[in-house]
Amino acid sequence: MEEIFPGVWKEGDRFLTRNLTPGKKVYGEFLIKKGKEEYRVWDHTRSKPAAGIKKGLKSFPLGKSQKILYLGLASCTTASHFSDIVGEEGVIYGVEISERSIRDSIVVAESRANIVPILANAKLPEEYGWIEPVDVVFQDVATDDQSEILIRNCKKFLKKEGFAIISIKSRSINVVKDPDQVYKEELEKLEQHFQVIEKKKLDPYEKDHMLVVLKWKN
Repeated sequence: MEEIFPGVWKEGDRFLTRNLTPGKKVYGEFLIKKGKEEYRVWDHTRSKPAAGIKKGLKSFPLGKSQKILYLGLASCTTASHFSDIVGEEGVIYGVEISERSIRDSIVVAESRANIVPILANAKLPEEYGWIEPVDVVFQDVATDDQSEILIRNCKKFLKKEGFAIISIKSRSINVVKDPDQVYKEELEKLEQHFQVIEKKKLDPYEKDHMLVVLKWKN
């Protein structure tokens, strides 16, 4: 087993994070015991960052004790692995507009104290303006103004020299336009505010998606 990023291990063709809540699963994932430690298999077919890692991503700016703003928390599938990575001293502020999803995430957060579910609209960061400055902003909201939402939240919350990760969903932005053209246009918007560190198309694991790792320039 090899640690390929801080808090992320590779064993064969599987990726693992150390389980912050031993014995508990979040979405039916496999649990693996290694000595006194327990690890969770990070399913790359159900998590876009894991799909990016599977596709050979070399840059993944998460680490222990970090503070993360997660836009589009959903039911905490990916956020639970972020929770493993940042550990007890880190925190995941998870913004989600769906009441049903936020109920699911609250159940997860009951045993993972470093996840803070927030029922709010990611387009309106003033709704959760109490959040402290963060090290990373992760954007996974299915909407046609994804890049604008990321930029708006980074301006308000991201630390100087911080990082962002966005999962560009081309069909949410324009259902008829060629995905490569959508990616090009979104990257042009993002490059006004960020340095593009790395980008990976996520097909076939996430069709018509691109994961982009960015560093804040402003």
